[in-house]
Amino acid sequence: MDIREDRKKEADDPSEEICDSGFDSVSDSLRSINQEDNRNIKKESPKEADDGDKKDNDNKVDSITEDRLDSSYGSSSITSENLSEILQICKITEEKHPKKPEGLSQQEIEVLTSISDDGDTILHLAVIHEEQHFALHLISLYPKDVLDMQNDLYQTPLHLATYLNQPVVVQALVEKKACLELQDQDGNTPLHVACAQGYLECANELTRENESLLSNVLKMQNWRGMTCMHVATLQGNYQLIELLMRKKANINAQEGTSGKTPLHLGVELHDQSLVSLLLKMGANVDMVMYNGCTPLHLAVGRQDASIANLLCQSGADKLLRNLEGETAQDLADGNDDILALFPFDDIQISGRSVVNF
Repeated sequence: MDIREDRKKEADDPSEEICDSGFDSVSDSLRSINQEDNRNIKKESPKEADDGDKKDNDNKVDSITEDRLDSSYGSSSITSENLSEILQICKITEEKHPKKPEGLSQQEIEVLTSISDDGDTILHLAVIHEEQHFALHLISLYPKDVLDMQNDLYQTPLHLATYLNQPVVVQALVEKKACLELQDQDGNTPLHVACAQGYLECANELTRENESLLSNVLKMQNWRGMTCMHVATLQGNYQLIELLMRKKANINAQEGTSGKTPLHLGVELHDQSLVSLLLKMGANVDMVMYNGCTPLHLAVGRQDASIANLLCQSGADKLLRNLEGETAQDLADGNDDILALFPFDDIQISGRSVVNF
Protein backbone atom coordinates (compact mmCIF):
# COMPACT_ATOMS: atom_id res chain seq x y z
CA MET A 1 0.00 0.00 0.00
CA ASP A 2 1.23 3.48 -0.82
CA ILE A 3 1.70 5.42 2.45
CA ARG A 4 2.15 9.08 1.65
CA GLU A 5 5.20 11.00 2.89
CA ASP A 6 3.14 13.64 4.68
CA ARG A 7 1.34 10.92 6.64
CA LYS A 8 4.70 9.46 7.68
CA LYS A 9 5.90 12.85 8.88
CA GLU A 10 2.75 13.38 10.94
CA ALA A 11 3.13 9.93 12.50
CA ASP A 12 6.84 10.37 13.46
CA ASP A 13 6.44 13.11 16.10
CA PRO A 14 3.67 11.71 18.31
CA SER A 15 4.78 8.05 17.98
CA GLU A 16 4.85 7.21 21.69
CA GLU A 17 1.56 8.96 22.35
CA ILE A 18 -0.16 7.03 19.55
CA CYS A 19 1.16 3.69 20.78
CA ASP A 20 -0.15 4.36 24.28
CA SER A 21 -3.58 5.65 23.30
CA GLY A 22 -5.10 2.41 21.98
CA PHE A 23 -8.33 2.31 19.96
CA ASP A 24 -9.07 6.03 20.30
CA SER A 25 -5.85 7.16 18.65
CA VAL A 26 -6.20 4.55 15.90
CA SER A 27 -9.67 5.90 15.17
CA ASP A 28 -8.60 9.55 15.41
CA SER A 29 -5.63 8.97 13.10
CA LEU A 30 -7.81 7.28 10.51
CA ARG A 31 -10.36 10.09 10.58
CA SER A 32 -7.56 12.66 10.23
CA ILE A 33 -6.10 10.85 7.24
CA ASN A 34 -9.53 10.55 5.65
CA GLN A 35 -10.12 14.31 5.99
CA GLU A 36 -6.71 14.97 4.48
CA ASP A 37 -7.53 12.76 1.48
CA ASN A 38 -10.82 14.58 0.94
CA ARG A 39 -8.95 17.87 0.84
CA ASN A 40 -6.47 16.45 -1.65
CA ILE A 41 -9.25 15.27 -3.93
CA LYS A 42 -11.14 18.55 -3.97
CA LYS A 43 -8.25 21.04 -3.97
CA GLU A 44 -5.13 21.71 -6.01
CA SER A 45 -1.78 20.69 -4.63
CA PRO A 46 0.71 23.50 -3.78
CA LYS A 47 2.81 22.58 -6.82
CA GLU A 48 -0.20 22.83 -9.12
CA ALA A 49 -1.16 26.18 -7.62
CA ASP A 50 2.33 27.50 -8.34
CA ASP A 51 1.97 26.54 -11.99
CA GLY A 52 -0.88 29.03 -12.26
CA ASP A 53 -2.87 27.00 -14.76
CA LYS A 54 -6.19 26.61 -12.96
CA LYS A 55 -7.97 25.13 -15.95
CA ASP A 56 -5.43 22.32 -16.34
CA ASN A 57 -5.53 21.64 -12.63
CA ASP A 58 -9.32 21.38 -12.65
CA ASN A 59 -9.07 18.88 -15.48
CA LYS A 60 -6.58 16.84 -13.47
CA VAL A 61 -8.87 16.83 -10.44
CA ASP A 62 -11.85 15.90 -12.61
CA SER A 63 -9.84 13.07 -14.13
CA ILE A 64 -8.95 11.71 -10.70
CA THR A 65 -12.57 11.89 -9.59
CA GLU A 66 -13.80 10.16 -12.74
CA ASP A 67 -11.25 7.38 -12.31
CA ARG A 68 -12.50 6.74 -8.81
CA LEU A 69 -16.13 6.81 -9.77
CA ASP A 70 -15.41 4.44 -12.63
CA SER A 71 -13.81 1.90 -10.34
CA SER A 72 -15.92 -1.00 -9.12
CA TYR A 73 -16.19 -3.54 -6.35
CA GLY A 74 -12.80 -5.14 -6.00
CA SER A 75 -10.85 -2.15 -7.30
CA SER A 76 -7.95 -0.72 -5.34
CA SER A 77 -4.63 0.92 -5.96
CA ILE A 78 -2.56 -1.90 -4.48
CA THR A 79 -1.65 -5.26 -5.92
CA SER A 80 -1.69 -8.69 -4.35
CA GLU A 81 2.08 -8.39 -3.98
CA ASN A 82 1.70 -5.13 -2.05
CA LEU A 83 -0.84 -6.69 0.24
CA SER A 84 1.55 -9.55 0.94
CA GLU A 85 4.14 -6.99 2.05
CA ILE A 86 1.58 -5.40 4.37
CA LEU A 87 0.73 -8.78 5.82
CA GLN A 88 4.41 -9.33 6.50
CA ILE A 89 4.74 -5.94 8.17
CA CYS A 90 1.75 -6.41 10.47
CA LYS A 91 2.47 -10.10 11.17
CA ILE A 92 -1.04 -10.39 12.55
CA THR A 93 -1.86 -13.50 10.54
CA GLU A 94 1.00 -15.28 12.28
CA GLU A 95 -0.35 -14.56 15.77
CA LYS A 96 -2.46 -17.15 17.54
CA HIS A 97 -4.22 -14.31 19.34
CA PRO A 98 -4.68 -10.76 18.02
CA LYS A 99 -2.57 -8.07 19.59
CA LYS A 100 -4.13 -5.44 21.78
CA PRO A 101 -4.02 -1.94 20.25
CA GLU A 102 -1.48 -0.70 22.81
CA GLY A 103 0.84 -3.56 21.77
CA LEU A 104 1.09 -2.47 18.13
CA SER A 105 4.33 -1.05 16.81
CA GLN A 106 4.51 2.38 15.21
CA GLN A 107 4.93 0.79 11.78
CA GLU A 108 1.84 -1.35 12.31
CA ILE A 109 -0.19 1.65 13.42
CA GLU A 110 0.86 3.56 10.29
CA VAL A 111 -0.37 0.70 8.13
CA LEU A 112 -3.61 0.15 10.04
CA THR A 113 -4.51 3.85 9.94
CA SER A 114 -3.66 4.49 6.29
CA ILE A 115 -6.03 4.52 3.36
CA SER A 116 -5.40 3.89 -0.32
CA ASP A 117 -5.92 6.28 -3.22
CA ASP A 118 -9.42 4.84 -3.57
CA GLY A 119 -10.26 5.58 0.06
CA ASP A 120 -9.90 1.96 1.17
CA THR A 121 -8.69 1.09 4.66
CA ILE A 122 -6.51 -1.95 5.16
CA LEU A 123 -9.68 -3.83 6.14
CA HIS A 124 -11.31 -2.95 2.81
CA LEU A 125 -8.22 -4.27 1.06
CA ALA A 126 -8.03 -7.45 3.11
CA VAL A 127 -11.62 -8.21 2.08
CA ILE A 128 -10.98 -7.31 -1.56
CA HIS A 129 -7.98 -9.62 -1.75
CA GLU A 130 -9.85 -12.37 0.12
CA GLU A 131 -7.39 -12.46 3.01
CA GLN A 132 -10.10 -13.77 5.33
CA HIS A 133 -7.91 -14.64 8.31
CA PHE A 134 -6.28 -11.22 8.21
CA ALA A 135 -9.66 -9.50 7.85
CA LEU A 136 -11.02 -11.30 10.92
CA HIS A 137 -8.04 -10.16 12.99
CA LEU A 138 -8.50 -6.58 11.80
CA ILE A 139 -12.18 -6.71 12.75
CA SER A 140 -11.19 -7.77 16.25
CA LEU A 141 -8.74 -4.85 16.44
CA TYR A 142 -10.76 -2.01 14.97
CA PRO A 143 -13.36 0.03 16.89
CA LYS A 144 -16.84 0.29 15.35
CA ASP A 145 -16.38 3.71 13.74
CA VAL A 146 -13.38 2.43 11.77
CA LEU A 147 -15.32 -0.68 10.70
CA ASP A 148 -17.90 1.66 9.18
CA MET A 149 -15.44 3.74 7.15
CA GLN A 150 -16.62 4.22 3.54
CA ASN A 151 -14.28 4.36 0.56
CA ASP A 152 -14.64 6.69 -2.43
CA LEU A 153 -17.58 4.62 -3.70
CA TYR A 154 -19.18 4.81 -0.23
CA GLN A 155 -18.62 1.09 0.29
CA THR A 156 -17.97 -0.14 3.80
CA PRO A 157 -16.06 -3.37 4.44
CA LEU A 158 -19.49 -4.91 5.03
CA HIS A 159 -20.59 -3.94 1.51
CA LEU A 160 -17.47 -5.52 0.04
CA ALA A 161 -17.62 -8.70 2.13
CA THR A 162 -21.23 -9.15 1.01
CA TYR A 163 -20.54 -8.42 -2.65
CA LEU A 164 -17.63 -10.88 -2.65
CA ASN A 165 -19.75 -13.50 -0.87
CA GLN A 166 -17.68 -13.82 2.31
CA PRO A 167 -20.30 -14.85 4.90
CA VAL A 168 -17.73 -15.53 7.63
CA VAL A 169 -16.43 -11.97 7.38
CA VAL A 170 -20.00 -10.64 7.16
CA GLN A 171 -20.84 -12.56 10.34
CA ALA A 172 -17.84 -11.10 12.17
CA LEU A 173 -18.71 -7.55 11.10
CA VAL A 174 -22.35 -7.95 12.13
CA GLU A 175 -21.34 -9.36 15.50
CA LYS A 176 -19.03 -6.34 15.96
CA LYS A 177 -22.10 -4.14 15.29
CA ALA A 178 -21.02 -2.79 11.90
CA CYS A 179 -23.74 -0.48 10.57
CA LEU A 180 -26.32 -2.17 8.33
CA GLU A 181 -27.86 1.10 7.12
CA LEU A 182 -24.94 2.77 5.34
CA GLN A 183 -25.51 3.12 1.60
CA ASP A 184 -23.02 2.93 -1.25
CA GLN A 185 -22.94 5.26 -4.26
CA ASP A 186 -26.03 3.53 -5.70
CA GLY A 187 -27.93 3.81 -2.42
CA ASN A 188 -27.57 0.10 -1.69
CA THR A 189 -27.21 -1.21 1.83
CA PRO A 190 -25.26 -4.45 2.29
CA LEU A 191 -28.60 -6.30 2.36
CA HIS A 192 -29.53 -4.76 -1.01
CA VAL A 193 -26.23 -6.10 -2.32
CA ALA A 194 -26.92 -9.60 -0.95
CA CYS A 195 -30.36 -9.61 -2.58
CA ALA A 196 -29.04 -8.35 -5.92
CA GLN A 197 -26.30 -10.98 -5.99
CA GLY A 198 -28.51 -13.78 -4.67
CA TYR A 199 -26.22 -14.55 -1.72
CA LEU A 200 -28.57 -16.23 0.74
CA GLU A 201 -25.91 -17.07 3.32
CA CYS A 202 -24.75 -13.45 3.52
CA ALA A 203 -28.37 -12.29 3.71
CA ASN A 204 -28.93 -14.68 6.61
CA GLU A 205 -26.01 -13.13 8.49
CA LEU A 206 -27.19 -9.59 7.73
CA THR A 207 -30.69 -10.29 9.08
CA ARG A 208 -29.72 -11.81 12.42
CA GLU A 209 -30.28 -8.47 14.16
CA ASN A 210 -33.39 -8.11 16.30
CA GLU A 211 -36.54 -6.86 14.60
CA SER A 212 -36.37 -3.28 15.89
CA LEU A 213 -32.88 -2.76 14.41
CA LEU A 214 -33.62 -4.60 11.17
CA SER A 215 -36.99 -3.01 10.43
CA ASN A 216 -35.46 0.24 9.21
CA VAL A 217 -33.05 -1.60 6.89
CA LEU A 218 -35.96 -3.47 5.32
CA LYS A 219 -37.72 -0.15 4.62
CA MET A 220 -34.74 1.59 3.06
CA GLN A 221 -34.76 2.36 -0.65
CA ASN A 222 -31.74 2.61 -2.92
CA TRP A 223 -31.43 5.50 -5.38
CA ARG A 224 -33.73 3.63 -7.79
CA GLY A 225 -36.41 3.57 -5.10
CA MET A 226 -36.09 -0.17 -4.50
CA THR A 227 -36.35 -1.88 -1.12
CA CYS A 228 -34.59 -5.20 -0.57
CA MET A 229 -37.91 -6.96 -1.26
CA HIS A 230 -38.14 -5.26 -4.66
CA VAL A 231 -34.56 -6.28 -5.47
CA ALA A 232 -35.12 -9.91 -4.44
CA THR A 233 -38.31 -9.99 -6.53
CA LEU A 234 -36.53 -8.64 -9.60
CA GLN A 235 -34.00 -11.44 -9.19
CA GLY A 236 -36.83 -13.98 -8.90
CA ASN A 237 -35.12 -15.40 -5.82
CA TYR A 238 -37.81 -17.26 -3.88
CA GLN A 239 -35.53 -18.12 -0.96
CA LEU A 240 -34.56 -14.51 -0.39
CA ILE A 241 -38.19 -13.39 -0.67
CA GLU A 242 -39.19 -15.97 1.93
CA LEU A 243 -36.31 -14.89 4.21
CA LEU A 244 -37.33 -11.23 3.98
CA MET A 245 -40.94 -12.15 4.72
CA ARG A 246 -39.88 -14.08 7.83
CA LYS A 247 -38.07 -10.92 8.91
CA LYS A 248 -41.34 -8.98 8.41
CA ALA A 249 -40.46 -7.05 5.28
CA ASN A 250 -43.41 -5.19 3.76
CA ILE A 251 -44.57 -7.20 0.77
CA ASN A 252 -46.76 -4.30 -0.38
CA ALA A 253 -44.02 -1.65 -0.23
CA GLN A 254 -44.11 0.77 -3.15
CA GLU A 255 -40.86 1.63 -4.90
CA GLY A 256 -40.11 5.32 -5.04
CA THR A 257 -40.25 6.09 -8.77
CA SER A 258 -43.60 4.74 -9.98
CA GLY A 259 -45.15 3.14 -6.91
CA LYS A 260 -44.82 -0.47 -8.04
CA THR A 261 -45.09 -3.20 -5.42
CA PRO A 262 -43.25 -6.52 -5.69
CA LEU A 263 -46.46 -7.95 -7.19
CA HIS A 264 -46.40 -5.36 -9.98
CA LEU A 265 -42.78 -6.34 -10.67
CA GLY A 266 -43.66 -10.04 -10.72
CA VAL A 267 -46.35 -9.34 -13.31
CA GLU A 268 -43.92 -7.34 -15.44
CA LEU A 269 -41.51 -10.27 -15.36
CA HIS A 270 -44.25 -12.56 -16.73
CA ASP A 271 -43.37 -14.97 -13.92
CA GLN A 272 -46.57 -16.78 -13.00
CA SER A 273 -44.92 -18.85 -10.26
CA LEU A 274 -43.48 -15.72 -8.66
CA VAL A 275 -46.84 -13.94 -8.82
CA SER A 276 -48.48 -16.96 -7.22
CA LEU A 277 -45.86 -16.99 -4.43
CA LEU A 278 -46.34 -13.29 -3.70
CA LEU A 279 -50.12 -13.69 -3.58
CA LYS A 280 -49.81 -16.62 -1.18
CA MET A 281 -47.59 -14.49 1.03
CA GLY A 282 -50.25 -11.82 1.30
CA ALA A 283 -49.54 -9.40 -1.53
CA ASN A 284 -52.47 -7.01 -2.07
CA VAL A 285 -53.87 -7.93 -5.47
CA ASP A 286 -55.41 -4.46 -5.93
CA MET A 287 -52.49 -2.22 -4.88
CA VAL A 288 -52.20 0.70 -7.27
CA MET A 289 -49.18 2.45 -8.72
CA TYR A 290 -48.90 6.24 -8.71
CA ASN A 291 -50.72 6.24 -12.06
CA GLY A 292 -53.56 4.18 -10.63
CA CYS A 293 -52.68 0.90 -12.38
CA THR A 294 -53.24 -2.36 -10.53
CA PRO A 295 -51.32 -5.58 -11.25
CA LEU A 296 -54.32 -6.60 -13.37
CA HIS A 297 -53.90 -3.48 -15.52
CA LEU A 298 -50.28 -4.47 -16.11
CA ALA A 299 -51.07 -8.10 -16.89
CA VAL A 300 -53.78 -7.18 -19.39
CA GLY A 301 -51.67 -4.41 -20.92
CA ARG A 302 -48.89 -6.94 -21.47
CA GLN A 303 -51.33 -9.44 -22.98
CA ASP A 304 -50.52 -12.02 -20.31
CA ALA A 305 -53.77 -14.01 -20.10
CA SER A 306 -52.39 -16.62 -17.66
CA ILE A 307 -51.33 -14.08 -15.04
CA ALA A 308 -54.47 -12.00 -15.63
CA ASN A 309 -56.53 -15.12 -14.96
CA LEU A 310 -54.51 -15.87 -11.80
CA LEU A 311 -55.09 -12.34 -10.53
CA CYS A 312 -58.82 -12.57 -11.25
CA GLN A 313 -59.02 -15.89 -9.40
CA SER A 314 -57.28 -14.21 -6.47
CA GLY A 315 -60.04 -11.60 -6.30
CA ALA A 316 -58.66 -8.74 -8.37
CA ASP A 317 -61.20 -5.94 -8.81
CA LYS A 318 -61.94 -5.77 -12.54
CA LEU A 319 -63.71 -2.42 -12.28
CA LEU A 320 -60.88 -0.30 -10.91
CA ARG A 321 -59.82 2.56 -13.17
CA ASN A 322 -56.38 4.12 -13.45
CA LEU A 323 -55.77 7.87 -13.65
CA GLU A 324 -56.60 7.75 -17.37
CA GLY A 325 -60.03 6.39 -16.49
CA GLU A 326 -59.25 2.96 -17.96
CA THR A 327 -60.28 -0.39 -16.52
CA ALA A 328 -58.12 -3.43 -17.13
CA GLN A 329 -60.57 -4.55 -19.82
CA ASP A 330 -59.98 -1.34 -21.75
CA LEU A 331 -56.38 -2.46 -22.21
CA ALA A 332 -57.24 -5.92 -23.57
CA ASP A 333 -56.74 -4.80 -27.19
CA GLY A 334 -59.02 -7.46 -28.62
CA ASN A 335 -57.32 -10.41 -26.87
CA ASP A 336 -60.13 -12.99 -26.68
CA ASP A 337 -58.47 -15.00 -23.90
CA ILE A 338 -58.33 -11.89 -21.73
CA LEU A 339 -61.74 -10.54 -22.72
CA ALA A 340 -63.26 -13.85 -21.63
CA LEU A 341 -62.26 -12.98 -18.06
CA PHE A 342 -64.53 -9.94 -18.03
CA PRO A 343 -68.37 -9.86 -17.92
CA PHE A 344 -70.50 -8.12 -20.52
CA ASP A 345 -67.59 -7.62 -22.88
CA ASP A 346 -70.01 -7.45 -25.82
CA ILE A 347 -71.98 -4.47 -24.45
CA GLN A 348 -70.59 -1.08 -25.38
CA ILE A 349 -71.77 2.51 -25.00
CA SER A 350 -69.97 5.20 -27.00
CA GLY A 351 -67.31 2.69 -27.96
CA ARG A 352 -66.51 1.70 -24.34
CA SER A 353 -67.24 -1.68 -22.87
CA VAL A 354 -69.76 -1.74 -20.04
CA VAL A 355 -68.60 -3.90 -17.14
CA ASN A 356 -71.06 -2.70 -14.53
CA PHE A 357 -74.41 -2.51 -16.28
